Amino acid sequence: MNLKSDADLVERYGSPLYVYDLDRAVAARDDLLASLPEGTIVYFSFKANPHPGIAEALRRGADSSCKAEISSAGELVAALTAGIDPLDILYTGPGKTSEEVEAAVEAGVRVFSVESVGDLRRVGRAALHQGATASCLLRVNSSGPGATTSIRMTGTPSQFGFDSETLPDLMPELRSVPGTRLSGMHLFSLSNAKDEDALIAELTHTITSAAKVRDSTGLVPELLDLGGGFASPYLTPGKRPLYGGLRAALEEILDSHFPSWRQGSPRIAAESGRYLVGDCGRLLCTVTNVKESRGIRFVILDAGINVLGGMSGLGRLLPVSVALDGDENGRGSAVANLVGPLCTPGDILGRNVAVPDLRPGDLVTIPNAGAYGMTASLVMFLGRPAPMEITMRRDEVVSASRVIFTRMQT
Repeated sequence: MNLKSDADLVERYGSPLYVYDLDRAVAARDDLLASLPEGTIVYFSFKANPHPGIAEALRRGADSSCKAEISSAGELVAALTAGIDPLDILYTGPGKTSEEVEAAVEAGVRVFSVESVGDLRRVGRAALHQGATASCLLRVNSSGPGATTSIRMTGTPSQFGFDSETLPDLMPELRSVPGTRLSGMHLFSLSNAKDEDALIAELTHTITSAAKVRDSTGLVPELLDLGGGFASPYLTPGKRPLYGGLRAALEEILDSHFPSWRQGSPRIAAESGRYLVGDCGRLLCTVTNVKESRGIRFVILDAGINVLGGMSGLGRLLPVSVALDGDENGRGSAVANLVGPLCTPGDILGRNVAVPDLRPGDLVTIPNAGAYGMTASLVMFLGRPAPMEITMRRDEVVSASRVIFTRMQT
């Protein structure tokens, strides 16, 4: 079906509405692959957006495609629904349960990132139960950061990974866990680097740290997962960066520390969620009311933290920007608090946001909402229905769906 405008889409599918442009996701994949060393495996992090239609688009390509990085049974189902081969799935996360690992191994997943001795043993038991051997990457929490920006995930006490300084003493035990074989390393030190220089510094530190672990433990990786850190604007206007200098910088540091990588030893991998899908999505929502309270203007939308929570449990406000869907000429501008419809004072998308002079019934667009949108939100709070989600290609609607929550009696 060809629908030419956002107003047409909302008329047919309702508001709020997530719209995902599959062509933009594929373009982001191709740009990322072009910026990484030749032959790098890219894992799509399902936590950013587990919509199977997006993953299905990313896995297809004549010359390039994405594998899947997942951390739950739900993401496993989404990956399999998207047609991803279980052998192309990397299962990560510090809190894997025995049931989850059993389900993954039974489905054919064979590659796991493990974060502790207990985690490795859990994977081994599940593999033995299925008569299989799990290929395990040791997630490494290196002893220091390479950059100081963005969300840090290494260099401090953490639930993520083995502290690098403990690995030499642990290796005899790790090598002897039945049902497993140690096949590589997984390092993931930050999210959403502020610029290319910071990203290069972090990934350089990652590669150097991996080489130190290899030298101190004797673990020669078959697969070296460098993690991510690739940036994308979030809920505000802007374009995702193009990393023109990243490939050459990484190839130089890999040549120095892993000189046989060009022959595939080790294979190099990276992960991305927000870069791949952040700018493919937008959220369409409707102004339900505008009011003044003690000198403050409130624009009330039909989309709140249940629809666009953005990790709202972290207690931070989102950098939300809205644009009027239609002609803003003659409207003027205003400063307002953007709030949702929920019965809590915490349902705030943004304070003192510059907006057009919005009126009830106006359709507005929140851009760059393809990552950490609905599934990073308080979707069940107050029992409101989840928004519709549609995927599109060249103005054609490819799919339309809604997540439904049901309570099952046991």
